[in-house]
Amino acid sequence: METTAFFVSIGSLHISLTVMTTWGLLLFLGLGSWLLTRHLSAQTPGLLQTALEGTVQSIQAAIDNVLPGKADLLLPFIGTLWLFIAIANLTGLIPELHSPTADLSTTAALAILVFFSVHWYGIRSSGLMPYLKHYLTPSPILLPFHLLGELSRTIALAMRLFGNIMSLEMAALLVLMVAGLLVPIPVLMLHIVEALVQAYIFGTLALIYIAGGMQSHEINNLPTDNEGDEK
Repeated sequence: METTAFFVSIGSLHISLTVMTTWGLLLFLGLGSWLLTRHLSAQTPGLLQTALEGTVQSIQAAIDNVLPGKADLLLPFIGTLWLFIAIANLTGLIPELHSPTADLSTTAALAILVFFSVHWYGIRSSGLMPYLKHYLTPSPILLPFHLLGELSRTIALAMRLFGNIMSLEMAALLVLMVAGLLVPIPVLMLHIVEALVQAYIFGTLALIYIAGGMQSHEINNLPTDNEGDEK
């Protein structure tokens, strides 16, 4: 694949185009965030500040719908995840560039990041022992199935985003090759909409997984069948 072709080679060190594009996106996001937020005003917010505040409030509302009262805690991670993936998905629209998320290594890294975040927020919310205890609920026999579920959903998270973005880029390329410049606008619109949808789905799934980890202590406190019978 072109996305894995070496962009820079220094001796035994090889840096792929995907890595260079990802570094460029990180620099763009970091610098852009600094430039956009260094002149914020509480008295007379401009049009750009209003748009930024509206975006942040929309993300906060989405988080509150899943985990009420936890928006401030999860906004930095979930908001950054949504923003990075959305821009990464749209990078494929730039000539000579490919979306980093069309490379399995990038989506796998994002999925692994979500995997560790689930446990981090879960332990932070419930405590180490109560969090680990939920893997033995309602029976220790289910421990292998809980672990298999953690592994399978991480793999599915990486493969879903990778497959959708890769197929989207291939479909757009094939349509443009066949139709030439007759249908560029509909293809571009489809690419933009699908790229944003896939970013939203990935971020929402990450949020749901984190919510499950943070609410694991509630699973531990559910009454067993015997306790229910006694009551």
